[in-house]
Amino acid sequence: MKRKMILILTGVLAFGVLSACGTPNEDAHSSGGTNQNQENSAAPSTGHGEHGGHGASEQPADNYKPSFSFASGTAKANEKSKLDIQIADSKGNVVNDYELSHEKLLHLIVVNHDLSYFNHIHPEFDGNGNFSIDTSFPGGGDYKLFVDFVPKGGSSTTLSEWVKVEGEEKAHEAINADEKLVKVVDGKEVELTLSSTKAQDEVTLTFNIADVQTNKGISNLEQYLGAVGHVVVLSDDAEKYLHVHPLDEKATGPKAEFMTSFPKSGTYKIWGQFQHQGKVFTVPFVVDIK
Repeated sequence: MKRKMILILTGVLAFGVLSACGTPNEDAHSSGGTNQNQENSAAPSTGHGEHGGHGASEQPADNYKPSFSFASGTAKANEKSKLDIQIADSKGNVVNDYELSHEKLLHLIVVNHDLSYFNHIHPEFDGNGNFSIDTSFPGGGDYKLFVDFVPKGGSSTTLSEWVKVEGEEKAHEAINADEKLVKVVDGKEVELTLSSTKAQDEVTLTFNIADVQTNKGISNLEQYLGAVGHVVVLSDDAEKYLHVHPLDEKATGPKAEFMTSFPKSGTYKIWGQFQHQGKVFTVPFVVDIK
């Protein structure tokens, strides 16, 4: 009996992808590598729903199922496409009631096959179970779409699906760990330190943000979707997905600390998202976890 209980607990601990969240407007913010495009402004804070500092488990696939469709039937590279999203429950009924999570009803994260492209956007809800947004893709090929939401009375849920975009596909770039965890984005130097690089350890991710010109730490970061920042993490195969929140949501820099745990060894890409002087900036890092 004792052995059976251990096996059951092991199965539970091994399950799932970890939960995600929030970003600006295209309601959008996208990046290819370290190049960033800002079209964003601050949103009023209404809290974080049920997300915790360590993220939450993805719901079993038989509980909810996403449906992604393009109004024209397919998406083409470098062209605006209307994307419709519906979520169905285990009985096949379209879900129509949602709770705010990170100030939005639904968060959509888009990455391409080698994680060189990242877009975090917020589709609009029409009240009839349908979310829609006009978006574009920088090239042809495979893209993975993640939706993050909280059904009314339920818990934070993350679902994902690969879609194909028509057009010339860019060469696949190897996802290699950064030799130095320092990046310059939008006039800011961001250094990332990890308290551990071992799988399943509790890890503190510390972002130190400074002004490139003055070399002084930036201590007036603004609230971004109710916190000093948000961090999204994906394994290099896009199968393990983490979204974590700061240890101190009200921090204003120059340091922003996040706690998480990497579920297994491998290479992971990390996107840190912060807001300063009304603009959201995204900084990517790649790390190896042993």
